[in-house]
Amino acid sequence: MDSRAILERLIAFDTVSSNPNRALMDWVQTYLAQAGIEAVLIPDASGGKANLYATVGPKDRGGVMLSGHTDVVPVEGQDWTVPPFKLTAKDGRLYGRGTTDMKGFCAAAIAALVAASKRDLKTPLHLALSYDEEIGCMGVRSLVAMLKDAPVRPALCIVGEPTNMAVATGHKGKTALRATCQGREGHSALAPLALNALHLAADFIGVIRAEQASIAASGRRDGDYDVPYTTVHAGVMRGGVQVNIVPNQAVIDFEIRALAEDDPNEIIARLRDAAEAIVAPLRAEFPEAAIRIERLWDYPGLGTPSNAEVVNFVKGLTGANGTIKVAFGTEGGLFSQHLGIPTVICGPGSMAQGHKPDEFVSEEQMARCEAMLQALVDRLEAGI
Repeated sequence: MDSRAILERLIAFDTVSSNPNRALMDWVQTYLAQAGIEAVLIPDASGGKANLYATVGPKDRGGVMLSGHTDVVPVEGQDWTVPPFKLTAKDGRLYGRGTTDMKGFCAAAIAALVAASKRDLKTPLHLALSYDEEIGCMGVRSLVAMLKDAPVRPALCIVGEPTNMAVATGHKGKTALRATCQGREGHSALAPLALNALHLAADFIGVIRAEQASIAASGRRDGDYDVPYTTVHAGVMRGGVQVNIVPNQAVIDFEIRALAEDDPNEIIARLRDAAEAIVAPLRAEFPEAAIRIERLWDYPGLGTPSNAEVVNFVKGLTGANGTIKVAFGTEGGLFSQHLGIPTVICGPGSMAQGHKPDEFVSEEQMARCEAMLQALVDRLEAGI
């Protein structure tokens, strides 16, 4: 099969993150086995989802890892004009959920691995496919743990998220948090005698906004990003039952998207101190008053130096002159920070098409990706 035929099969699997991806991974494992390639599945506790890892070539040296995720975002509530889980080719574009984010790259990487299996590689090629990337890079962590214990790790990694085939060296990390504001309930006719948790939450929102303003004014900056500084953003606020009850609890879900050079723990510490300053004066009358901040999940940023070996190597494969950084997060930060694998992001399509109805990747972008991977296999045969 060529990349397009493989992509057609991958798109047909509804691997929205809330669904199992095992059927897709079983198909990939079987397809690779038919080419004589052994692929290891790393299932989750339920067995319904799995990561996949496969190697072609000598196993006693590092080589290059191609990394992609197999889950996609939902299509509900979106106005699609083509079937989202059936590949549709039209006017030089390949439509379907996940074509650009990021089954297009996965298909090309699978095809490249099969092609590489027919060559006498001096340096190995690895394929890493994951699940649950779209909900915080959660699934890949068991694959990271496996590689951490492996006798030999890949020497370089290409994460094929959509960059229009530009070589991206960085993205911000993300930390998802929850602030639970505890007050005291009461009848709204006696509201001043109670402690309104929504009011505490509003005060904490003010703290978040003040922290963001401070970072924007005097924090570290990186002009390669559209927003050149670390951001702090509140996305969800919940509390209250009905208007005649003073609510005793409110919850705020918020996030930090930090430059790779910034430490989100320092920001969290400042927010905790500011939250304590809000409730401390209230405890004489309301001992239960609290704003508790908990960390839900996170993934690290990526900050590969522009002159790193992996950057020059992939630029040589694509013919690129410069580099970019991307606004969205990837699994690349985990490979870089947890495993020490130098990593770049380079894949077909644009995230401007991702997560939208009628998602597509252009045939031109797929051809450029295939050419990059062909050049990679040639280099691995020559023994880079």
